[in-house]
Amino acid sequence: MRRPASPVRRTRRGFQLRLSPQERQALRSLPAQLRELLERDDPSAARLFPPAYRDDPERNAEYEALVRDDLMAERLSSLQVMEETLDASNLTEDQMAHWLGTLNNLRLVLGTRLEVTEDMDPADLREDQPDAHLLALYYYLGWLEEHVVRAMAEGLDPSGIED
Repeated sequence: MRRPASPVRRTRRGFQLRLSPQERQALRSLPAQLRELLERDDPSAARLFPPAYRDDPERNAEYEALVRDDLMAERLSSLQVMEETLDASNLTEDQMAHWLGTLNNLRLVLGTRLEVTEDMDPADLREDQPDAHLLALYYYLGWLEEHVVRAMAEGLDPSGIED
């Protein structure tokens, strides 16, 4: 059986993104939804700002005061890049890195909301279970993220120096 082509392929100039119109439509509203959660400081987005010092609230508060604004700006920038390039077929290395960050953040937030655990298996997903469509989206985002990582890794020298 032939494996389907990867939706992301490294090219000489960056990356080719081959998503169907249905996939692009499924992704279209996600950046705005994540932006809203970030701006509301929704608890499901807490995984995007993990504590540096779990056992020391004072040190952790200092850490958050130092980095939270930068982390937020980075996440919002990545959301904007994804929104601006959602219909693109070709992306630069920088744009693909923003896509990777956004896909990861979307998965983390969705996984938190759905209480996903490591022992959950996409093969066990049933259409009649509650939140089946959201779990399917979660698994799709993971699949797409995996392909982005693989495509980005193709440009890395095994010695750790980029081509």
